[in-house]
Amino acid sequence: MSATQIIRQYTEAEAKELARDWLAVFGRDRQGINTKAFMWHVFSSGRYPSLADAEADAEYQQQTGVAFVVLSNDRNAAFLTGDLPVKPAWSDCYVFPPNLAWTMAFTHEAGWLGPYFARHHDFVRLEADNQAMLRKAQERAAARAKGWCD
Repeated sequence: MSATQIIRQYTEAEAKELARDWLAVFGRDRQGINTKAFMWHVFSSGRYPSLADAEADAEYQQQTGVAFVVLSNDRNAAFLTGDLPVKPAWSDCYVFPPNLAWTMAFTHEAGWLGPYFARHHDFVRLEADNQAMLRKAQERAAARAKGWCD
């Protein structure tokens, strides 16, 4: 990761739960696809709508928020960061806000298969929640800078 501040390291059990949650949203139609090897196969197979390659990167770079989950493809490790990761160290990983409004799947096949960017089917509502949290965080930071709160 490039200068990413880790807010929280998830346990292995929590990482596995995050993967189950991710698959419940983006992998609902995964029957017959090898998501055990790579969860991003839901995108490469066309089972969940997504942007790929440069389009995916461009959309990903526009994302803002307070916190982002980074989940390893092996589902054994995950952490929460306050910064949108620019180039994750793991070749196969997933970045998403805690409410799964969207996801970016980084792949070891980048340039051939992936990366992929996809939105939750309820993206508008979930992203509105994310932006409200971001505004509150920015207001708190501004108040703190003026000495109005600790």
